[in-house]
Amino acid sequence: MVVAGGTGRTAAVRSGQRDFARLWQLLEPTHTGTERVPDDWAEGSFPHVRLTVLWGLSGVGGWPSTNRPPGGDVAVERQDQLLVAADGTPWVRSDPSPTVEDDDIRWHRAPRSVFERFDLARLLGDAEGEPVASTAPAADPDGPVRGDVRWAVTAAALGLAAGAGGTLLIRRAAARREAGPPREEPRQVLIDLDE
Repeated sequence: MVVAGGTGRTAAVRSGQRDFARLWQLLEPTHTGTERVPDDWAEGSFPHVRLTVLWGLSGVGGWPSTNRPPGGDVAVERQDQLLVAADGTPWVRSDPSPTVEDDDIRWHRAPRSVFERFDLARLLGDAEGEPVASTAPAADPDGPVRGDVRWAVTAAALGLAAGAGGTLLIRRAAARREAGPPREEPRQVLIDLDE
């Protein structure tokens, strides 16, 4: 979900869309480090936020956490904000866990070349307010083969991590006593009549 800084206009983009790929390149949500910023920025007096992106993961939830079948919920994974310093350098202000109240805010510079190519007005809609987020496949300026390989490796790593995490969660849930959906009807018992 992308929210424009001054207007509050929003757009939803999904993995595989060109705009999603541009946001991924610009904000680098897998970046885990932080860079030193001026003290007034760290205290909350930073430049105007150009856009805020809430990165979400769909298809989560279900038993035993909720009373619904798995796959219907969305988890907010990360919040990134783009701002531009007085010298024109784009910066990203990240909260890796927006649902947790803590002071873990991280900063890093965004690639200036990607920022200069990024078209926020087109992403959030034209003058009539119609959303124009592209559904075309992502195009990488480094070339289609190199970009496809990089995305494939990233997707494979994320898929492997998600699969391992899901396996551990399922094993943990199955090991718990009374795991699974609640059973409200009486249980059937086999009786040996030969006794």
